[in-house]
Amino acid sequence: MIYCKEIDEYIKKYEKEKVHFNKERKLLIENIVKPLLKRDDILFDEETYRNCIKFCEKWFYELFPYQKFIYAFVFMYDKNDIPIFRTFIIEMGRGNGKDGMIMPLVTFLTTKYYGVKGYNIDIVATAEEQAQDTYNVLYDVLDENKDKFIKSFYWNKEYSISKATKSRIKYNTSNAKTKDGKKDGAVVYNEYHGYETDAQIKVFQSGLGKVKHPRIFIITTQGDIREGPLDELLSVCDGVLNGESNELRYFPFLCKLDDAKEVDNPDMWHKANPSLEYMQTLKDNMMIDYLEMQKFPSKKPEFMTKRMNIPQQKKDEVVTSWDNLLLASYKDVEKKIERDKPKLEGRLTVAGIDMASLNDFASAGFLFKEGEEYIWIHKTWICSNGRFYKDIKFPFHLAGEYGYRDFEVVNTSTISEDEVIGWVVNEMCKYRLCRIKMDTYQFKLYKKTFEKYGITEYNEKKNPTGTLEMIRYPASIAAIYAPKIEVEFEEKRINIGNSAIMRWAVNNTKLITGKDGNKRYVKIEPKLRKNDTFMAFLAAFSGNELLDEQVIYV
Repeated sequence: MIYCKEIDEYIKKYEKEKVHFNKERKLLIENIVKPLLKRDDILFDEETYRNCIKFCEKWFYELFPYQKFIYAFVFMYDKNDIPIFRTFIIEMGRGNGKDGMIMPLVTFLTTKYYGVKGYNIDIVATAEEQAQDTYNVLYDVLDENKDKFIKSFYWNKEYSISKATKSRIKYNTSNAKTKDGKKDGAVVYNEYHGYETDAQIKVFQSGLGKVKHPRIFIITTQGDIREGPLDELLSVCDGVLNGESNELRYFPFLCKLDDAKEVDNPDMWHKANPSLEYMQTLKDNMMIDYLEMQKFPSKKPEFMTKRMNIPQQKKDEVVTSWDNLLLASYKDVEKKIERDKPKLEGRLTVAGIDMASLNDFASAGFLFKEGEEYIWIHKTWICSNGRFYKDIKFPFHLAGEYGYRDFEVVNTSTISEDEVIGWVVNEMCKYRLCRIKMDTYQFKLYKKTFEKYGITEYNEKKNPTGTLEMIRYPASIAAIYAPKIEVEFEEKRINIGNSAIMRWAVNNTKLITGKDGNKRYVKIEPKLRKNDTFMAFLAAFSGNELLDEQVIYV
C-alpha cells in the first residue's frame, strides 16, 4: 500500500467536489490512481518527493494541490528502479500556468537533491518563443537569485547546467535532423498541439534510455490541427483511462469540458482549468474573454479551443465539426469502434472522381444510400514526386494500417489516369452504377481513357440515361449541396468508415461566401492542405437523388 498526504488530499477533494472534475480526471483517479495505491510492489521515494516540494516552493512559488498530486507520481518506481510513469500528459486551458508547473519540477531533477548525473532535459516546441518562454521561468529565478545559485548553477539565456550533476536544461526548436545522438534524461514538449507530424518528436525521444529514469513531459492546450500527434496521443489516453493496458506507462492528466454547452456555466470552467480557484487573475480574464465571445461570435472558436479544450472552427467556414467527422467514422468514438456498413454488392451507386492534377493527388469513390444513411467508399492516390509531397503534414507512411487502407502512394512521375479510371471500372462491376460524375475540365482531359474502358455514353439532353455526366458548373454545386451535406453530417447520416484521409480532406476544406452571395468549397491552404477526397465525394453527392429507388406498380 502507498500513502502520500498530497495524493490523499486530492482524492478527498475529488470526492467532495466531483462537479468540478471532468470525465477524464475522474477516470484517472478511479482507474489508474486508486488501483495503483493498493499495490505492494511499488516504491514511492517519499524523501526525494518531499525534497522536491521543498525546493520548488522555496525558489519558485507555492504549488497548487493538483500540482503536488502530479509531482508525487514522478517519484514512483518498480522493483527494477524504473519509473512507473514514463510519460506525463498534462492538458489544461490557456493561462493555468503549465510552464510554471513543469519548470520547478524539471529543475529539481537536475540538482544534487535528485542526484542523477547527466540528467539532461530538452524543452521542445514548434516555435522558438514558446520554448524560450518555458525556459525563462528557470532563467528568471536563477538571475534574480544570483548570489544563491552561482555556486550550484551555470546559466545563460539558452541553457543552464547544474554544477553538481552536470545536468543541462536547454530550450530547443532548431532542425530536428541535427539532434541525433542526444543523451537526455527527460524531454519537455510545450504546446504539443502545434505538431503536425511526429518527425521532431521522434528525434528527441530517441535520446531517452541512455540515462536512468527516462521521462517525457507533455504540456499543452488544444489546437486546430486534426489527425496530428495530439489527436493520436489523446486517442491512446482514452483507452488507458478506460481500463486498457498501460504498457506505455502514461499518466494522462487531461482537463476539458465534458460538453460544449457547459461553457455557459462558469462553475463548470474548473473542469478545463484546475488553477482557476487559486488564480483570481485567470478568473477575471476568462470572464472578460467569455463576455467578449458573447458580443463577437468570431471569438468563440478560440475561447472554446484554448480555454476549454473543446476544439472548434468558425462555423461559417467548416464543412462540418470535427466531432461530426469522428461520428461519421465511429459508432463509439472513445473505443474507436467503426460504424457498421451493409453489404454493398448489387446496390445502386453514384461514382465521383476528382483528378485535378495527376502529379499531386487523385481520388475516386462510390456513394450509396441505406435507408437515410449515405455510405462513402473511396480510394486516393498520392504522387510522391509531387512538388509539395515532403511538406504535406499527413502520415503517408502508415499506408496499409487500419484507418489508412484507402490510399496509395505512387512513386512514378505522375498518377496514371488509366489506373484511377481502371479502378472505378473494376469496382463498379460489383454494383448497380447509375452515374459517374466529374467536372467538365477533367472529362475533356481523360475522355480517351474512358472510351478505352468502353464508357462512351455521355449524359446529356439527348441521352439522359448516359453513364458519364459532366458537372458543367463545378463552382455552383457547393451552393446547391452544401446545406444538405451540413445537415446530413449533423444528423449523423454520413458514414465514411474509419478513413483518416477522408477526415483530413474534409477538415482541409472550408466553405466561403463570395461577394455575389454564392457559396463554394476551397482548400484552407492551397499547397499543403489537400481536399481531393472530399471533392470526389462532393461530385458523387451531387447525384444523390439518383440513389432514391423508385418502385413502379403496374
